[in-house]
Order: sequence, then C-alpha cells, then structure tokens
Amino acid sequence: MTETTTARMSHPRTREVVVTGIGLALPGVATYRDLLGPLPVEGGLDPASELRGYEMRHKDRASRLALRAAEFALRNAGLTDAEATFTGMADATAVVVSTNLGNVDAVCAAADTIAREGTRGLSPLGLPETSSSVIAAWVAIRFGLRGPNLTVCNGVTSGLDALAWARNLIVAGRAEAAVVVGVEPAKEVAMRLLCAPSIDAAAAVVLEPADAAAARGIQPRATVAGHARAGDLAAAMTAVGVTEERSVGLWLAGEQDAESGQLLAVTRRIDLEAQLGPLSGALGVLQCAAAAAHLDSDATGNVLATAGGPRHDATAALLLTP
Repeated sequence: MTETTTARMSHPRTREVVVTGIGLALPGVATYRDLLGPLPVEGGLDPASELRGYEMRHKDRASRLALRAAEFALRNAGLTDAEATFTGMADATAVVVSTNLGNVDAVCAAADTIAREGTRGLSPLGLPETSSSVIAAWVAIRFGLRGPNLTVCNGVTSGLDALAWARNLIVAGRAEAAVVVGVEPAKEVAMRLLCAPSIDAAAAVVLEPADAAAARGIQPRATVAGHARAGDLAAAMTAVGVTEERSVGLWLAGEQDAESGQLLAVTRRIDLEAQLGPLSGALGVLQCAAAAAHLDSDATGNVLATAGGPRHDATAALLLTP
C-alpha cells in the first residue's frame, strides 16, 4: 500500500465500501461497543467453552478464534441463516486475515521435531498448521467462501493493511464482499516474542459495497474512506486527508502519540493495547470495530486508526466515516 494507491482509492468514482458486520472473540470485551473503554469488562470470550466442539477439531488455536469471530460477524451482517450457513455470494466473497504470530507455536514445534527426529517425525495432520495461510483457509472452508483468500503478516500495521486490501478487492471488482479477520492467540511462544503477556484476541468485520448493503436493507456501521502506509505518522495522516484543520472525533492510536503534533489536543484518544496488552495482527481490525462503535453512538466526527511508528518499518492510517 502506498500513498499513490490511497489517492486512487479516494477517487470520486470509487465504489463506497462499508462495514456491515462485526464479530469479536476476546476475553474482557463482551460487545464491540465495549472497545470504547475502559477495558476489560465482564464477559467476552470464554476459551474453555467457546473454542470446543466438532467444528473446532484438528484446528490450531488461532483458527478456532478466527472462526468464532467470523461466525459472529457474518451473523451480525445478516449473511447467515439459523444454522450459521452462509447465505451471501459465496463465489465472490473474499477472506483476508491479519496475523503475525498465529501459527508460530506450530512452526516452532515442527522445527523442534525435525531437529530431534528428522522429517519422518512430523505428523501429516499437523503440517497444515505450519502455514500462515491456514487460518484464512479454515474460514473459507467453514463458510464455503470461494473468493480471493489472502493473509497479511507484515507486523503491527497488518490489521489496517488487511482492511485496505479487502477494500481494494471490492473496489476493483474482484470481490463483492470480504470477511476481514485479525487474530493472535495467547501462546507461550508468542508471549516470548512479544516480551509481554498477551491474550487470545480475534476480531472480524464484513465489508461490502454501500449499494449492496442498501439492497439487502442493512444499515452500515462505518465507511472505509481511505488508507495510507507511509514512513511516518504525519505523511500517513496527510495521505488520508487528516490535518490540523480537518481533525477527527476519535483517534485510535498507540505508541506514536509523541508524534501527534497539535491534532491530539482536540481529539479523543483510545489506545487499545494500553488496556488489553499487545495485539499485533489483531490490532487494526479491533480498531475498525471500535471506530464503528464510535460512529454508531451519538458522538460526532470521523475516526482515524493508526498503527506502527518509529520502532516499526512504517505507519499505517485508516480513515472511517459515518
């Protein structure tokens, strides 16, 4: 994603893409409106009971979290029936997953097995879990989605980037809808890499063209108005059209607060990672869900979500409007 790409995406003739469904699988967050804080709250995901069952068998933890969040999002968008069967355009519905550490434990376990026993020690049942694309594959298989299938694994900006790629697919006519999932499991290997305790975190949103949502009688929660990925925060904000003169009602920010300039003096800020811990690939999609909660409420102003910063290779920005 480049600033040039964002400029094309913001062209007046571009299809308007909206959020029509939201689903969470996150302890301490019962509904997406809870993301406006403070967190955690009572309720939310209970891994001991909600990650079990026939459909969860032989799947890694990240895939189980993603399946639960996707099921809630599709139901919320009105795209499943009473049996949780997908009722939309299966051939034209994409799956885009953001995860950085979702299968790292499986990769490490496979590497340890090879070191001890050689490749003959590997189990064929466990090998699919060593591919980062396994999560998106399970979501597509579960709901019979045969559109484009992508996985984004490029660091803390990957959640916002995944939303932009899904929007691109719809704008380009490659898909008529997209399920975007950000997921990171609470696994020991992941915690060691993050150098901090983490929690099971999965969020899913459904994106559709605004005219398709209107035809189905669905009220959109937010419009994905623009995305940029740049070397620093100022450039990313400028690329999505946020300036001191054109501020926003809510800024979903993080470590880049020090770069904020005068913008933040008139903006409400929410740092989800400060409340929940490291979210990695799940961050951007959770920010999108929080943005929808803000736009659903009586609050005014657009929402800016940003991720990345000086310690990372780039900063991503996503602008959401009513």
